[in-house]
Amino acid sequence: MSFRSSSLRRALVPFVAALALSATVASSSAAAAEACGSIITAPLAAPVSADAPCPSTDPVVCRIRVLPMDEKVEAQRTRISYHGLLEDMHRTAADMRNAGATDEEVARELVDMRNQAKAITRAGMTPEEVRILEERNTAKYGNPLGPTADQLYAKYGTWQQVIDASMRTSYAVDRELSLEYKPCPV
Repeated sequence: MSFRSSSLRRALVPFVAALALSATVASSSAAAAEACGSIITAPLAAPVSADAPCPSTDPVVCRIRVLPMDEKVEAQRTRISYHGLLEDMHRTAADMRNAGATDEEVARELVDMRNQAKAITRAGMTPEEVRILEERNTAKYGNPLGPTADQLYAKYGTWQQVIDASMRTSYAVDRELSLEYKPCPV
């Protein structure tokens, strides 16, 4: 091997490696930009002591913070399932729109679906977790599953805003479970 080909190889190897690395980074960035649904953003945080002050006003977040790790993992799985049900809602809304449904019809269907999703999701929770959620909703809305379509209409003033609200997820709860929810295109 000549000095010249050896020098050329030493110059080309880092260049080729840099190209490969940039292609990997670009494809990873593109995949991350296209990701939708439930996205795990970080490892779950270790449980904190029940005596530690909770920085959130949401009792659900405060409860998640103190869960043992195995229960936190299960709570994260449950939340991912809930996000899947929200995806069903997005598809239903699109289908209803394509069929000519009104904002009110879509909103009422989605509020019902969301409440059904809550009931399905809670089936995988402990009785204590369900009790906390139902007490909060009963105190706030007079209904253990949450607000009715009419209550949301009274709060927001338009059926489109009810539709938007019915497909939101709690950022604080998602964050506590190291998740981010991004609706998938329909």
